Amino acid sequence: MKYVKLGSTGMDVSRICLGALSFGTPGDGVHNWTLDLDEVRPLMLHALESGVNFVDTANVYSAGSSERIVGQILREYGHRDEVVLATKVHGRTRPGPNGVGLSRKAIMTEIDNSLRRLGTDYVDVYQIHRWDPATPIEVTMEALHDVVKAGKALHIGASSMWAWEFSKAQYVAEANGWTRFSTMQNHYNLIYREEEREMLPLCADQGIGVIPWSPLARGRLARPWDIVSARSETDEFGKMLYCESDREIVERLAQLSDKRGVPMAQLALAWMLSKSTVTSPIVGASKMSHLQDAIDALDVVLDDEEINYLEELYQPHKVAGHPITSLPGQH
Repeated sequence: MKYVKLGSTGMDVSRICLGALSFGTPGDGVHNWTLDLDEVRPLMLHALESGVNFVDTANVYSAGSSERIVGQILREYGHRDEVVLATKVHGRTRPGPNGVGLSRKAIMTEIDNSLRRLGTDYVDVYQIHRWDPATPIEVTMEALHDVVKAGKALHIGASSMWAWEFSKAQYVAEANGWTRFSTMQNHYNLIYREEEREMLPLCADQGIGVIPWSPLARGRLARPWDIVSARSETDEFGKMLYCESDREIVERLAQLSDKRGVPMAQLALAWMLSKSTVTSPIVGASKMSHLQDAIDALDVVLDDEEINYLEELYQPHKVAGHPITSLPGQH
């Protein structure tokens, strides 16, 4: 396994992060492709034993059962302090007007709920899952700072948002002596590269750890374009992220896969790992082969000609992965 510093936190994390979106107790979530505890255990233990020390989940994944499963397996593994554990807050977890968002009440309630489900005293990174236009950023940043000062989180992170929003949050924290975000979990992969315009340069300038979600584009970069999976057929959110113009890039990826004798998924991850701004892409795994492809991708190196071959057909996309209604004047 290879390791790298997570932004300016000083922590070392594996070059791939295990994502827990697909972990969950049947009936607890909306997905029919979630894996229960007995199915997750061999995957997660293999990841940990292979040196993957970075795990990402969220309070909304499978109505909290993802956190419970991750926590159970970490207890069985017995080396909690060796693992960099991240979770998130923002989405709706309970009915009522305060069961969603980034108000102080929501944050203080949800961090305790997450810690209880995870069975730990602290998380290493506590992330806001999205921007909350209904709550002043000053309220959110002070609440997150207090979570850190209480020892419930070591660092805080953000996820998909506009670069101006991220800059504003950092400025507010700096101006008040509060904890700044150390990580950005954004939408980035070979067929969605809009983050290269502003967010990635901003993160590089500010020493922010970049941990992209969907590095394989919901599986689009792991198989031929016309092949579907149980997830792709039911993933309504994923259907909004990509478009027909991406087909040609996926076809080129398949051609390079045939030429080199390397799985498409490994090549797509190798492309991402070639970007100096990327710290640790978050890889979901529902099969052992998915996990092994991610681990093996660390040894795949693309030359400049191959990278250009994969990149040159890219066409600009509409922003996807976070609400466009959070622009000024559109709240």
